[in-house]
Amino acid sequence: MELLDKVYQSTQEYIEKMPKEQRKKYGQFFTSKEIAVFMSGLFAIPENKTKLTILDPGTGSGILSAALIERLAENGIQSVHLVCYETDDNITELLQSNLEYIKANGSIDFSYEIRSENYITSQESEYNHYLGADDDPAKYDMVILNPPYKKIAKNAPEALAMPDVCYGAPNLYFLFMQMALFDLKDNAEMVAIIPRSWTSGAYFEHFRQRFLTECRIRHIHLFISRDKVFENESVLQETLIIKVVKSQEVTESITMTTSNSNKDFDNITTFTAPYNTVVSGENYYVYLVTNEDEIEVITQLSKWNDTLPSLGLKMKTGLTVDFRNREVLRNTEEQSAVPLFYSQHIQSGRVIFPIGKENEYIVTDQAGLLQKNKNYLFVKRFTAKEEHRRLQCGVYLSRKFSAYSLISTQNKINFIDGATEISECVVFGLYVIFNSTFYDCYYRILNGSTQVNSTEVNSMPMPPMNIIEAMGKQLISVRDMSENTCDTILRSYL
Repeated sequence: MELLDKVYQSTQEYIEKMPKEQRKKYGQFFTSKEIAVFMSGLFAIPENKTKLTILDPGTGSGILSAALIERLAENGIQSVHLVCYETDDNITELLQSNLEYIKANGSIDFSYEIRSENYITSQESEYNHYLGADDDPAKYDMVILNPPYKKIAKNAPEALAMPDVCYGAPNLYFLFMQMALFDLKDNAEMVAIIPRSWTSGAYFEHFRQRFLTECRIRHIHLFISRDKVFENESVLQETLIIKVVKSQEVTESITMTTSNSNKDFDNITTFTAPYNTVVSGENYYVYLVTNEDEIEVITQLSKWNDTLPSLGLKMKTGLTVDFRNREVLRNTEEQSAVPLFYSQHIQSGRVIFPIGKENEYIVTDQAGLLQKNKNYLFVKRFTAKEEHRRLQCGVYLSRKFSAYSLISTQNKINFIDGATEISECVVFGLYVIFNSTFYDCYYRILNGSTQVNSTEVNSMPMPPMNIIEAMGKQLISVRDMSENTCDTILRSYL
């Protein structure tokens, strides 16, 4: 570990003297030594090669490369050529110093290139097969990657260079992932540490479709504590490590591992999941399952072919951003005022109003802030990481608020609406679904954030409308809104 230790020590010295705000401009978050060792250990060492080419886009100080080179040297590889991309002038000098140290002190024939051009735009012509571009660009035996985590504008040069995977304003990390896959040799491997946000949602759909068509996932590693991956960087992004092989061959299973933090790789939980359970559906969602119970949830619920939109229903986000509309908010009822519902009004499965909360009335004629007073299921958009449930909902019945023809909802709640009035039985049936442990578990597998995303909920499998109504009738008859009751009712239809 001598080479890696030296690179890691010099990196820590750099971090101490370089302000975080300066590094944040580049989306620069450094990998820990333990993560670097773990990632390098995921590669299968080629048995029929003694010389390898490695690509490390967004190299930083070279921690990942150092870890991989040491492992290759220990496993009989005689020669390595490393290609690095790094555009931050502040760290290029350190990177070159570290690579020179590896070259002088390593037990392997080592050469390298540091390319200071933009990793994405410098390959735009080859990636898009423009006329006159190199039809056979250099490919690599291995890619190891900690890409920059940084949102860019939808018309940024990098986004325009990769239009096939972009939707809206993209994040650099998944552009790096797709370009790195393009740079990989057939049947070769890439290991990367990236956010988990790409695994679901419409925002990343174009990327997932292309990426998961051109490669197969072999291993996913999850961190239980999201704040202990980049411990010195205050990164709260949900992060994972992924290993893929550039191949379209059928893969039966994926290895799923979990650890508590970036320093706890001695206590890893390992689980083998069926490939088609992890990667499935028209949207190419990636379900991050970690045990048999979660496999069962995905398998059981996937038997239903409907979604909320196919049933004429849809989850939407609350209409009123309160801090942008202060002039129309009221603390108490007055003429023309209507209720403004917040997440605090969702209590024990029901919607309670008023509760004496500040600004719980609104006086406006802006159509975009108002909705009809009809039956809804309200669902909190945000919950704390440590809370028992991610999906927290309440039944809203229009007849309870018959004095109003219109209401409003604050944008920190979601609501499920129908094209026409939905019956009370349907609302209670939806409550059974969203208050069950099955669907809460499903959503947690689908989305690691604390935000309930309406796009993802609208893609979740739902039972037919007649079953939703039947479940609602059962719940109304027992008059018990508990999670256990909802589980019992739901299981009877699975």
